Amino acid sequence: MQATNLLKARILLWSLFIFSLVFYLARELSLPIFKQTPVVEIAVLAENGVGGGTIPTDMLPYTDLHPEFISEFEGVPEPEEFSRPRMLTFSSYTLEKGDMIGPIAVKAGLNEDTLISINNIRNTRLMQIGQVIRIPNQDGIYYTVKTGDTLESIAESYNTTISYISTVNELFSLEIKPNDTLFIPGARMDWVSRQEINGDLFIWPCSGYISSPYGYRISPFAKTRHFHAGMDISSQMGSPVRAAMSGRVAQIGYDDSWGNFIIVNHHSGYRTFYAHLSAVRVRAGAYVSTGERIGDIGSTGLSTGPHLHFTVYKNGVTVNPRSLMR
Repeated sequence: MQATNLLKARILLWSLFIFSLVFYLARELSLPIFKQTPVVEIAVLAENGVGGGTIPTDMLPYTDLHPEFISEFEGVPEPEEFSRPRMLTFSSYTLEKGDMIGPIAVKAGLNEDTLISINNIRNTRLMQIGQVIRIPNQDGIYYTVKTGDTLESIAESYNTTISYISTVNELFSLEIKPNDTLFIPGARMDWVSRQEINGDLFIWPCSGYISSPYGYRISPFAKTRHFHAGMDISSQMGSPVRAAMSGRVAQIGYDDSWGNFIIVNHHSGYRTFYAHLSAVRVRAGAYVSTGERIGDIGSTGLSTGPHLHFTVYKNGVTVNPRSLMR
């Protein structure tokens, strides 16, 4: 009996030895029967990261696992159905104290542009507690069809497809008419429009406080009611006046009412006017960057004391500067 058990033990040991030898040779010689899909450790890609895991090389864009390849690995594209537009649906949200458009958009998993466009918000600073806004189920903006527009031209303009636009808007034909409103999935507002609505387009042109706002007032000279087409900022004599946005100096000069003044042309139809300056520090035709010093606070012209009169024009018409300032 003891001899039989000893024989069995030897057979088992030899079997394990042979199996280990075969496995070792198969791996070293890359025999197909034992070949495994090689992997790349994600950990080697991070210097200070946490977590881990592996990615089979057949999921990677290349099969050469040199270090330079690993550094170029950027990820695997998401499945198309993840971002495919769906029919447009909405939920609602009632604004509470302290709510701002940015955090609301983050909670909804959307861009600010989407909520601004969907709710036709003209100034995010004027949103009111209790106001109900609509929350769509996907990103995008509204577009008003213009004369000559086609679905093809709109899709090309916003880098999307006719199929996507048709799906979201439940269109059953390619016919669209001027003034129709379409939801363009994934589209974004242009930078200028977003800055206008958020009141972040211009910086303050000088330090100080608003001594006379934009709008109707009693004239300090004629003592009659008139429209004040700009904003007066009271400040210290000689302190810097800066370009509220980058642009090109269109004109400098002197006027009996405005005193020393500067006019700067900007992009998107904007023009700014700075008056009552004690000194002008730029020349006509010069390019100025945002925040660059262009003059000094003064009290020239028709003025009751040192201040800056600041006017903003949009396509030739005055607008309230305060609604556009950071």
